[in-house]
Amino acid sequence: QLQLVESGGGLAQPGGSLRLSCAASGSGSGFTMDYHAIGWFRQAPGKEREGVSSISASGGATRYSDSVKDRFTISRDNAKNTVYLQMNSLKPQDTAVYFCAATKRGWVATLHPDAYEEWGQGTQVTVSS
Repeated sequence: QLQLVESGGGLAQPGGSLRLSCAASGSGSGFTMDYHAIGWFRQAPGKEREGVSSISASGGATRYSDSVKDRFTISRDNAKNTVYLQMNSLKPQDTAVYFCAATKRGWVATLHPDAYEEWGQGTQVTVSS
């Protein structure tokens, strides 16, 4: 079974940047996330969970929501079993708890939360002056 841990959240000013990390681990010495697609989601108070970005297992396919396109960049380092979300030009409306999620269907780069089997606990991102 795969475990996901998010980090890198915090307080940023409008226009600022943060980089989130999603570290994957699993049972067995040969664990690898090479075959998992990873998605980033966020949920603000009183709102539904929203897909932000996703990346296929190979990294060859990525997807972004319209609200973050051209501001956020997703990437992965399979050697470190880690996926990153670089967030630039942050806005107050980016404030939310950010979650990463994994699916064994590695060819998928989708923003639909139902496609993912494993979820992290989330990291808070607050954008405020």
